[in-house]
Amino acid sequence: MNVVLWVVASLLAVVFVGSGLTKIVRSKQKLASSGMGWAEDFSPGAIKVLGVLQIAGAIGLILPAALNIAPILVPVAALGLAVMMGGAAMVHRRRNDEPKMIWLNIVLLIFAALVAWGRFGPYAF
Repeated sequence: MNVVLWVVASLLAVVFVGSGLTKIVRSKQKLASSGMGWAEDFSPGAIKVLGVLQIAGAIGLILPAALNIAPILVPVAALGLAVMMGGAAMVHRRRNDEPKMIWLNIVLLIFAALVAWGRFGPYAF
């Protein structure tokens, strides 16, 4: 199970680094025109903060355990990302025009919750 948790955490890290960088690098208008209509509901600063939080969460999934420095941060980061995906699913649900994104958010939430459960519980470092 330890290997499964590492694989899931690594995949989540890749997804969240990519998503976070996109939010940091692209303008609000480019995000909205590229299929991320939710960006219309947020200020440019809030979008950048979301990107930074996603990158921080991705780093928190891997680095503390890999360096064996404060490995308790791994499940904390996973829990934070799960909460973020719950909020994202609610935003997409409220908008009613992005149903496929809700499923992606739910899958990412489940994976992040799996890592949080495993690292807080039976497979802690």
